[in-house]
Amino acid sequence: MWVTSGHHAAVNFGQYHFGGYFPNRPTVVRKNIPVEENKDDEMKKFMARPEEVLLQSLPSQMQAIKVMATLDILSSHSPDEEYMGEYAEPAWLAEPMVKAAFEKFSGRLKEVEGTIDERNNNRENKNRCGAGIVPYELLKPFSEPGVTGRGIPNSISI
Repeated sequence: MWVTSGHHAAVNFGQYHFGGYFPNRPTVVRKNIPVEENKDDEMKKFMARPEEVLLQSLPSQMQAIKVMATLDILSSHSPDEEYMGEYAEPAWLAEPMVKAAFEKFSGRLKEVEGTIDERNNNRENKNRCGAGIVPYELLKPFSEPGVTGRGIPNSISI
């Protein structure tokens, strides 16, 4: 159950936020960064203008667009996505013990979401808040449609 829900959500729905900006994780490097041995001309160019050599090595605009589009598709929640603990199956509601277990599970997921929000807002957690720091949301249980970086669907839905 973990692999097809929480684990998949954690590794899948954050891809666009990190990899959609290709300098973070370029999928293609078109030119090697020069090494010191036996490459005097290349190393001189690199030492004089490192940013130019780096830009020449990054993917082309078309390559970057294809990766961004793919990651957008893989990181999107569909409008009819069902999340863990959101809806009980009708058969579960007919059985009092199962219904109680589902309600406990659903309540616990809402607590987890509150804990994540609380930790993100705690100024003492220096890695969670502040200028330029993105709050952690990958395992927040619920989400809206689209690329949100959060939400744990009932199962893998590609």
